[in-house]
Amino acid sequence: MSNHLTHVHAPDGVAPGSGYSHVVWGSGRFIAISGQCALDADGRVVGEGDAGAQARRVFENLRRCLAAAGAGFGDVIKLTYFVTDVAHLPAVRAARDEVIDTARPPAGSAVQVSALFRPELLVEIEAFAVLPEGPRP
Repeated sequence: MSNHLTHVHAPDGVAPGSGYSHVVWGSGRFIAISGQCALDADGRVVGEGDAGAQARRVFENLRRCLAAAGAGFGDVIKLTYFVTDVAHLPAVRAARDEVIDTARPPAGSAVQVSALFRPELLVEIEAFAVLPEGPRP
């Protein structure tokens, strides 16, 4: 569990979110991860036509990007989901719940878009994280 972050699921007067925190803050080094899609290391689409398979690959790509900064999913403060159909969100959330602490979820936004940069892609996710200063515990 990350103790350099504070999560507020529902501030006074705000309805609780479903699977996300309304507010997350922390101190340390800010990390921005560009939107990740379901592409393998060679740029091939993984899980064409399958939102769940694409979401799992996206979270694997996010994991690798976070690791490159010395971070992990426990350091993520915000996820932004771009989906070509909001009907994909349950599959995206299921993949997310495999990698995050669901008791302390990051803040989140979901946006339906008309298309992503390749027509086979269904999901893109960007992440913001805060890594504590100094060596990892």
